[in-house]
Amino acid sequence: QVQLVESGGGLVQTGGSLRLSCAASGGIFSTYNMGWFRQAPGKEREFVAAIGWTAVMRVYADSVKGRCTITRDNAKNTAYLQMSSLNPEDSAVYYCAADRRGYGILRRTAAEYDFWGQGTQVTVSS
Repeated sequence: QVQLVESGGGLVQTGGSLRLSCAASGGIFSTYNMGWFRQAPGKEREFVAAIGWTAVMRVYADSVKGRCTITRDNAKNTAYLQMSSLNPEDSAVYYCAADRRGYGILRRTAAEYDFWGQGTQVTVSS
């Protein structure tokens, strides 16, 4: 069973930056596509970014494109989400997720991911 643990969330002012981390254990991290999602109170979980197992392919939601960078370090079994120019609309619980298939397209739908972390809270103050 794959376990994912997010960290790096917190309180930041508008315009600030955060780097989220997602540490994986219990599986073969290097073969999984990884995704980041977020969920604000009263809203559905939404896609933020995804990265392929080789780190060559990356996709972003339009709402974060140009402000976020997803990376991974397979030697450390860790995925990252670097976020900048944050605004209050970015406030949410951020989740990382693993797609075991690790091939083909990078998926943007939460239901297509197999494993999830517990989430880390990001709050952006105005």
